[in-house]
Amino acid sequence: MMGLMMDRPLLTTEILKHAVRNYRTTEIVTRTIEGPIHRYTIADAEKRICKLANALGSLGVKPGARIGVIGWNTYRQFEMYYAVGGVGAVLHTINPRLGPENAAFVINHAEDEYLFYDTTFAPLVAALRPLLKTVKEFILLTDDDHAGDAGKDASAYETLIANESDQFVWPEFDENTAVTMCYTSGTTGDPKGVVYSHRALVLQTFASVMPTSLGVREGDTLLAIVPMFHVNAWNTPYSCLMVGVKQVYPGPRLDGEGLFEMLDSEKVTYSAGVPTVWLGLLQYLEKTGKSLPHLKKGMCGGSALPEALIRGMEKHGIELQQGWGMTEMSPIGTVNVLPPHIQKLPLDERIPYQLKAGRALPFVDMRIVSEDGALLPNDGDHDGQLQVRGPWIIKEYFKAEAPTLTVDGWFDTGDVAIIDADGFLQITDRSKDVIKTGGEWVSSIEIENAALGHEGVAQAGVIGVYHPKWQERPLLIVVKKEGHEPSADEIRDFLKDKLDKIAMPDAVEFIDALPIGATGKILKTELRKTFKGYVLPT
Repeated sequence: MMGLMMDRPLLTTEILKHAVRNYRTTEIVTRTIEGPIHRYTIADAEKRICKLANALGSLGVKPGARIGVIGWNTYRQFEMYYAVGGVGAVLHTINPRLGPENAAFVINHAEDEYLFYDTTFAPLVAALRPLLKTVKEFILLTDDDHAGDAGKDASAYETLIANESDQFVWPEFDENTAVTMCYTSGTTGDPKGVVYSHRALVLQTFASVMPTSLGVREGDTLLAIVPMFHVNAWNTPYSCLMVGVKQVYPGPRLDGEGLFEMLDSEKVTYSAGVPTVWLGLLQYLEKTGKSLPHLKKGMCGGSALPEALIRGMEKHGIELQQGWGMTEMSPIGTVNVLPPHIQKLPLDERIPYQLKAGRALPFVDMRIVSEDGALLPNDGDHDGQLQVRGPWIIKEYFKAEAPTLTVDGWFDTGDVAIIDADGFLQITDRSKDVIKTGGEWVSSIEIENAALGHEGVAQAGVIGVYHPKWQERPLLIVVKKEGHEPSADEIRDFLKDKLDKIAMPDAVEFIDALPIGATGKILKTELRKTFKGYVLPT
């Protein structure tokens, strides 16, 4: 017997319609590329989104066409999210940090027909132009007055939409239609394309606004530090609109001072970003003695949340929540919302729980398996390969030539993890980064986080290097904090009571800066190249 309910498609334009009906006066604020703060309401945004939808029709954009964008987090890119997907086309958000070679690869691989970009990235686009095979037209995300020399070879966004109607009847189509796409960062091999459906992102939106996830609601103000090209800014352009949250976009200013100005002036209550930007903000607060009384919580993802960062932000009354997900998961898989009895604990007792990645969102199934594929128990002790499945998790990569899933339908994340009996996930390492020493697995993340607790350590990265007896041993690579000169022996002494003996790094090396990838993660592949052939002290 089948249910007798209406079958209405889950489309992202329904989020927009809902927001206009219920939260029309809620603001969206941007620090623009041109400089001034731009401020308008959801009702204002909807009219411009309609104008853009009409403009896309005038350009000849057809359903299924890929529209590329290289941009900062701004109101114009926000408008693209709803207009492009709303007409049945696909918004391809491109990471400018990929560099010309990889950026050209993903644009050609996606077969983008139009390319929108901020003026900041005009030199990158100029370098890309001779390499692009499918792009018909280039559009600058600005007006004619600010287009500059780049405007000679591109149209201006404001001119494109100026004479279009601010009314548009949104079409209805299959909810499994593609709406956006992102590419993985390509740290090993070419970047791989992940194509999101309307259905997947609407379901992710419902789950991400739950109290056991981001938990944002009307009356909150959220600053999305995480870039829109990094898995749709962790879905916040959709989740914020769904529940009437005031959105603040930082534009190109992601340094500590720039973030502080927006957080402070707009009375932001919640923010989201990778550890490197949170560290920059913390260092600015400590250096200036300033405070952010309105900011109560922050989501930290992309890489492991260091204990020193939790403690540092706690001093300023800000609770950092760790989350975990992937480009392939739309992206949120878990959020660490602590149960009330743990939330009430003193900080020292709460920290071990806060360092975990949290519990899975509804409809996200997780399991850990051994190297030979045997299912391992969720007992907080066994660690193994983390595999996931769910309605917003990838089935296959765009133009995939090989199977993406296991034979029984799970996606292998490439992470090594532990799941406890209460469902809390703890990522212990990436499978390619785990250090295998004497038949045991050592977590590079654990060592890095411990090292970051030293007052003289600004950044830390750990790789395994060859050892004639133990196969591999940990090498700790450190960037010193400004004004500090710790020695290798001092750092090793600091770590003695914080790590098991097997995890103690055999050596410490200092460098000026760690190689950081397109999504804010340490590039272990580059560190391995730098320290290729490194001989540990005997």
